[in-house]
Amino acid sequence: MTPMAEASVTTSLTISSKNYSSWALRGWLLCKMAGLDFEERIMPSDDPSTRAELLLLSPSFLVPCLDHDGVTVWDTLAIAEYLNEIRPEAGLLPADRAARAHCRAISGEMHSGFSNLRSALPMNLKAHYPGFKIWAGAQGDIDRITTVWRDCLARYAGPYLFGTLTMADAMYAPVCTRFRTYDVKLDAPCAAYSERILSLPAMREWIMAAQAEPEEIEELDVEF
Repeated sequence: MTPMAEASVTTSLTISSKNYSSWALRGWLLCKMAGLDFEERIMPSDDPSTRAELLLLSPSFLVPCLDHDGVTVWDTLAIAEYLNEIRPEAGLLPADRAARAHCRAISGEMHSGFSNLRSALPMNLKAHYPGFKIWAGAQGDIDRITTVWRDCLARYAGPYLFGTLTMADAMYAPVCTRFRTYDVKLDAPCAAYSERILSLPAMREWIMAAQAEPEEIEELDVEF
């Protein structure tokens, strides 16, 4: 696509709460990593599908939703694959075939798994719980995630999971915010990786916007 043609493409990303929605963060971060120029559209907190997503009641998330050049894509992994097709130069998937398969595998694992972590440590960027008590089910998920991180960082020599930023980093980015919110203790390589992700300019932008977000969803403003 030529620069002139690309400039004429209408692109928007529909998302929900920046404070609470890990899926919205993943889709938004993928678009930023791809260098896509897009308009943000925020679903109101009283929309039933938004509330279902944020309260972990929805079996199928319809946000984030990317509209690009007449194509509508929802589901975070589908968005990642679509962005890789239209912006291959962004490197959202590794160039090496084996690494590419590995990247897809751990991204898919995050997409479909870790339900104990999601329910016990919901995303909440405004909150901080020092000394938070983590129960065994969630700890198992944490252990698996840190094993994935250590393996990737050692295998591909960092500083990100596959050397450079890929879709896998976007998929695991909300976990980094959860680890900070709930004071999860990490070993040195995982702690350094988590801080590296949280220090990305796009992540800092998202976190600042989340902290400025009004408190509108009473069910999620709970004590842990």
